[in-house]
Amino acid sequence: MPAADAREAPGADRDADDLRLLVAAAESAADIALGYFRRDPQVWHKENASPVSEADYAVDRHLRETLLAARPDYGWLSEETEDDPARLDRARVFVVDPIDGTRGFLAGSDEWTVSLAVVEHGRPVAAALIQPATATLFTARAGHGAWIGGRPLALAGARDLGNATVAGPSALTARLQREAPGVRAAGYVASLALRIAMVADGRIDLAIAKGKAHDWDIAAADLIVVEAGGVLSRFDGAPIVYNREHPRHGALAAAADPALLARVAAILA
Repeated sequence: MPAADAREAPGADRDADDLRLLVAAAESAADIALGYFRRDPQVWHKENASPVSEADYAVDRHLRETLLAARPDYGWLSEETEDDPARLDRARVFVVDPIDGTRGFLAGSDEWTVSLAVVEHGRPVAAALIQPATATLFTARAGHGAWIGGRPLALAGARDLGNATVAGPSALTARLQREAPGVRAAGYVASLALRIAMVADGRIDLAIAKGKAHDWDIAAADLIVVEAGGVLSRFDGAPIVYNREHPRHGALAAAADPALLARVAAILA
């Protein structure tokens, strides 16, 4: 739990209470996921050929039971739970990816996360993103900042594309490099949530994603990068709104500077 939150009186703020709940759930979920990590879990494939493992299902079940027991009036949206449209009528909704970056998880990479957010009025208000293999915890609360391991984040990334370090699909990164030869490729990070959070903690300057992201991929990371002082934006300029009937988004990018994102969108759109 971030030190700034720990000093607040319990119950003093609903977002703070929800953040405490998310942090506890993320940490226990991380322990469950690590119990399957590099231990050859059973794997199935969805209709779109993306893999899902018994670890995804175990973490999803734990989070659903834990979070909804604490907040039975909240809605639920998770990659690994059949969607219930009742969430559309709830004031607050848990948006969860039990394991973001399942391919990386199955390959034994440390680039996977457990992503948790609370969404209200279409925007995340509390977020916890944990990278279990490295014990790295990102947190954020709307209007109160973002933290990594309890340390406040203050984004100071590149504002010139020619000096930017970029993580994203190789084809998109190559297109940016043709327009701005100074662009440095950081490689592909399996977890999109982690890719965006890496902008918030300064490891990279720009994170890009093709138009396949869903609410559960980006809600927590969105709040983290915004509260750190950055921007997450769709290439087409449409606002990112969560908990809609169809929770999917177009191609997007995160960076420190809106002007940098506008140039990226002009190149890649």
